[in-house]
Amino acid sequence: MDFGIIGPVLAFGGIGFIVAWAVIPLIRKNAAQRGGEQRSFHQTHKTPVPRLGGIALAAAFAVLALASAVLLDWVIIKPTEWVIIFGALAMFALGLWDDIRPLGARIKLVGQILIAVTVYFCGLRIENFTNPFTNIIEPTGLSGFFATVFWLVAMTNLINLIDGIDGLAGGVAFMLMCLLAYVGLNHQDFCFLVSLGMAGALLAFIYHNFPPAKIYMGDGGAYFLGFLIGLLTIQSSHKGTVAAALIAPVFALALPIVDVAWAIVRRGLKGLPIFRPDRHHIHHHLVASGRSHRRTVLILYAFTVAFTLMAFAVFWSQGRLVPILFGFLFLMVLVAARSLGFVQDWFGVGRSLGTTTQLRKETRYALALNRWLELEAERCKTLEELWRGFVFVVWKLGFADVKLALQDGEIAWSAKETPGGEVRRQRHELHVGNVTAIEFTADATALSPQVFEQLAELAAEAWTKSVLRWQTVNQGSIRLEPEWAAPDFAASWEARKGFPLQA
Repeated sequence: MDFGIIGPVLAFGGIGFIVAWAVIPLIRKNAAQRGGEQRSFHQTHKTPVPRLGGIALAAAFAVLALASAVLLDWVIIKPTEWVIIFGALAMFALGLWDDIRPLGARIKLVGQILIAVTVYFCGLRIENFTNPFTNIIEPTGLSGFFATVFWLVAMTNLINLIDGIDGLAGGVAFMLMCLLAYVGLNHQDFCFLVSLGMAGALLAFIYHNFPPAKIYMGDGGAYFLGFLIGLLTIQSSHKGTVAAALIAPVFALALPIVDVAWAIVRRGLKGLPIFRPDRHHIHHHLVASGRSHRRTVLILYAFTVAFTLMAFAVFWSQGRLVPILFGFLFLMVLVAARSLGFVQDWFGVGRSLGTTTQLRKETRYALALNRWLELEAERCKTLEELWRGFVFVVWKLGFADVKLALQDGEIAWSAKETPGGEVRRQRHELHVGNVTAIEFTADATALSPQVFEQLAELAAEAWTKSVLRWQTVNQGSIRLEPEWAAPDFAASWEARKGFPLQA
């Protein structure tokens, strides 16, 4: 059916925008405390921000799907398009569940795979592959199963992993929805209408999510958007635009893909789980270099727009320019990495190769202590007890002292023998209760720069997670007092085995 161009853009873009715009204030007003609390050390907002913005996006999608079915007289809606509707909402439910009650990385990954497998057996799958160099279309056969599941799970997690700074994931998803709407322009079917509508919904969301954010999309929104984009690209690939539908998004997401791939390598070298968050993504480097969150997002938008234009070129050329564009893509990634200061991080990881064994060993030890402290938080009746437990962890990791900056003072612990020579210091901003920052000090001869940086970050994360765990168990307020003392650990094991020691 041909509805023209302006009509669908105004109608469905407007529906998506209006629904999201109307629902977001309701979420902000009525968000449960769990939805708005700080969930991890890697969040940097000073005040709680609701994490349930994905509800607005899912609500807009549900209304858009219904409007599309009505407009297309229901019978024109294909079975695979019903799969898109229920598959996307199922993935949203998984993410929303995690926003309300954390599930753990393994459970979430299993859930994502199960939903992707269900989608495949319901008929939505990658059936053909276009060789970008020969432009020959070949059937995927059994490999299509693995390609479909990998594509859907990868897209789901990619959008989630770039959701580390206000406005970034929403902006990238908006550009991808515009690309998908353009891909479906000649067909003007369900995918075209939904892409237009979700672009409108994302505009409304970005208004509230742009720095400083008033709402997050949460895992529910990120999973939903990533999975929906993956579903729409597969559905669009069945219309003779295989290269545009499956290869073009790779161009549009080039910078996030490189960032995530490098994060996996970096975490592997350091002995960290690959899905464990850290503060070493591109946007973290930009903020650490002195740029504001708003300027950082605008810079990343600019690069994403450039990559998205290359994705449009893939579609315009029907894949014929892919080899040439891949060359330009590689050059642009190098330019982006250099201009964003990311090359230094590459060299930093390269320098750490010589200390990889020791670094991985220290990381495993720190993770074990972190786990112990989080379990200990469930047994502590007061925060003062938990503070003594944290000091034990800091002592075992080899730090000379630790300070917690409070809104009305500070609380600190120092080893008996503080280093008299060169020391290393690292400070992390925190916003948990009345704690505003945490600072670690170590003897420069005791810990290498790579090991010290890694252990300081893990120790700061351990404190945040254990305090939040204590709050969940005890339903108490997080408030530390400057006059709290710290245990005085002796060097012998005899003094340690009686832990926890009293101040």
